[in-house]
Amino acid sequence: MVKNIVTTKWTQKSQFITDNPSGHQFTMFDKSQDNGDVIGFAPKALMLSSLAGCSGLDVVSLLEKMRADVAQFHIEVTAELTDEHPKFYDKVKVDYHFSDTELQPDKIQKAVNLSVTKYCGVMEMFRKFAELETEIHLHSL
Repeated sequence: MVKNIVTTKWTQKSQFITDNPSGHQFTMFDKSQDNGDVIGFAPKALMLSSLAGCSGLDVVSLLEKMRADVAQFHIEVTAELTDEHPKFYDKVKVDYHFSDTELQPDKIQKAVNLSVTKYCGVMEMFRKFAELETEIHLHSL
């Protein structure tokens, strides 16, 4: 079993420096506080980025294996927080956008479905606490 360890250190006010298992660091902070010119990320928003990144990495890899190249691909995640504490995402929508002159819809659908149902561990974690919806958008160039 793989074990990942991260270290998160309070630096000042509502700011923390954290690393990831490869040692890269970034700043996290409470976006409701005045953090001056500090560039960083809010923890809950990072969860949404992790969801998009996990699924996106799957989809790109699968499309490459299927020889279904696309010129452009992005994922937009929209999430709703509960009103009461502890606030968490209870509704999440993941929109997959693909653009190319010759899209292959069947292969794109298959790649997204495999990510959503089989490969993306972050998606599986989100299923434990949120209602998930996904949609594919195909755009011609």
